[in-house]
Amino acid sequence: MRSRGLSDDAKRGRARFALCVRNEGYPAGLELRKVYRVLADEQASKLHHLRVIDESGEDYLYPEDYFVFIRLSRATEKAVR
Repeated sequence: MRSRGLSDDAKRGRARFALCVRNEGYPAGLELRKVYRVLADEQASKLHHLRVIDESGEDYLYPEDYFVFIRLSRATEKAVR
């Protein structure tokens, strides 16, 4: 499913998280099967990219099809922030 701008969670101020399922071309920046925090970025979404805090600790754009959105429990979300 393609991203369509800000999700309901993002609009409510909840963090969004995604599981990395591909990393071709970005092996140093993305680890397969790792959960990443996604930052809201409507411009990136229009280009079918996500703004993700990657292994460098900085936010970068990656193709959205490299990730699958997941929903964490509030307790888990709080622990990984």
